[in-house]
Amino acid sequence: MSRPRAIALSISTSGIRYHRFAMTFPIKTCVVCQEEFELRPGKPGFANRCPACSEPESTEPVKRRPTDYAERKAEFEVNAARRRAIRDLLYRGDS
Repeated sequence: MSRPRAIALSISTSGIRYHRFAMTFPIKTCVVCQEEFELRPGKPGFANRCPACSEPESTEPVKRRPTDYAERKAEFEVNAARRRAIRDLLYRGDS
């Protein structure tokens, strides 16, 4: 089945109008730098950040400082207490 010529013409006319005249992209304000930008389809990054602020951050590994025995032991004890508290909260008997 073929479409009537008038419908095909109106579809193509509305398609041209949609992309050129009628629709504009919404203007947003960047939450980082407070500059206005157009939110375009296919823009990389977040919808509330401008393209300059949406660029990926550097992928340099974070350098960890060496820890001594006392710091590691204290961290281990804190983590053990945290695990124990979570376990007690999850598995306590509701009577």
